[in-house]
Amino acid sequence: MVVMANKGKMLKVVLRQKKLIAPFGEPARELRLQNTPLWLWQRDLLAGYCNQEIEIGSIAEVGADGKEKLIVADNLFFDEPFLAQFLAQAKQFAHPSRLAFTMQDATFREHILPLASSFEKQGDNYLAPMCYYPDGSSGTPRPLVVDSMPVEAGYYNVPAYMAGKMGDLVYQLPGRGFIAIDSWVHLFLADIVFGLFNRGIRFEKRLKADLGYKLGLVAQALLQGKQLLQSAGLVRVGKHCVIDPSAVIHGPATIGDNVTIGAGVVIENSIIGNNVNISQGAQVMLSVVGDGTFLPFNAAVFMTTIMENSIVAQNACLQMCVIGRNTFIGAGTTFTDFNLLPIPIRATDGNGSLASSNRPVLGSAVGHNCRIGSGLVIYPGRMIGSDVVLIGSNERSVIRKNVGLEDTDATKTRYPHSHPPQYANGSDDQPAKW
Repeated sequence: MVVMANKGKMLKVVLRQKKLIAPFGEPARELRLQNTPLWLWQRDLLAGYCNQEIEIGSIAEVGADGKEKLIVADNLFFDEPFLAQFLAQAKQFAHPSRLAFTMQDATFREHILPLASSFEKQGDNYLAPMCYYPDGSSGTPRPLVVDSMPVEAGYYNVPAYMAGKMGDLVYQLPGRGFIAIDSWVHLFLADIVFGLFNRGIRFEKRLKADLGYKLGLVAQALLQGKQLLQSAGLVRVGKHCVIDPSAVIHGPATIGDNVTIGAGVVIENSIIGNNVNISQGAQVMLSVVGDGTFLPFNAAVFMTTIMENSIVAQNACLQMCVIGRNTFIGAGTTFTDFNLLPIPIRATDGNGSLASSNRPVLGSAVGHNCRIGSGLVIYPGRMIGSDVVLIGSNERSVIRKNVGLEDTDATKTRYPHSHPPQYANGSDDQPAKW
């Protein structure tokens, strides 16, 4: 048991999910969201509510110990507004309660439920692996519906001749963010859509509604001689950074420590981790760039998550992708995100099967410790498993299907053992059950 010093008095019960998320070969808790491991995100967010923590493998291990407790699966991503609302409703309910959603919730219907395996259907409700027990209570928890407060926001304006029946593309952004990480697509949604994209929308909303906030930012920008979006109120820069004067950084943006940003770089509404090097002419928009990442000149990253210590080489283009740690993407490699025909993009769901992603525009996922060669083209919704080496050739210049470790080019060279696997490429069959 780990005891944390804070004002909360609840017992936090962490339900471990052993299921491995493809293509990374790791449980969701070890993967990074907002450049932070998910387990650490949960711990920090719950620190103000809980003073004790235990881990269990099954809900059957929780007894009637008389303690007020919050039970939460370790593959859940949620923000402070959602957590506060759930606990407020649950305490008012005064009965053991389990988080539930309905299909009337647009965010749940459009983004959370597709590809998911963590929810149990009960009547009109979809039960999530998150539960609250008041002091001394026991018994089966009752469904407690929490509204995510969705707001529709457009992100692509697609010409009529390309869009088919889709029209303008929109996200249902949650006012209260929650999602279960069962698929790499959920990682993309949590990190980029519910995280950065939502941060920008909330900033614009506050700027329109709060005159004092707006005047404060304007005064700070005038004092610094910068445009509003480039002022220190919206661009947080860490220690020991070297930023070329010609670089353009538009907030809200977060730059870590020991970061080097070269001439002509453009960064918009992104998170840049520590010890990152972004070279001349690179573009980073609505993306999370993990610690120790290197982006050489003219790399382009849009609505993409890159985990720590990876490299995206010159002239590579990534759109709506998730890239694992210690991975290399070769020069000129392009990850496409839009089907030329107006048909649904399929992706691997939480049960390991191909299913509709419910996303008309979507990139691809690359696991940990991969080496992807130059000049490749990857179709939307594909996965490249951890530890895979792909060498561009006339026979394989376009990636049309998922690529696993059995397809790696490392074993086809004269040095078959030069790139040993470090991550599991399978997945546990079943998540922890309630």
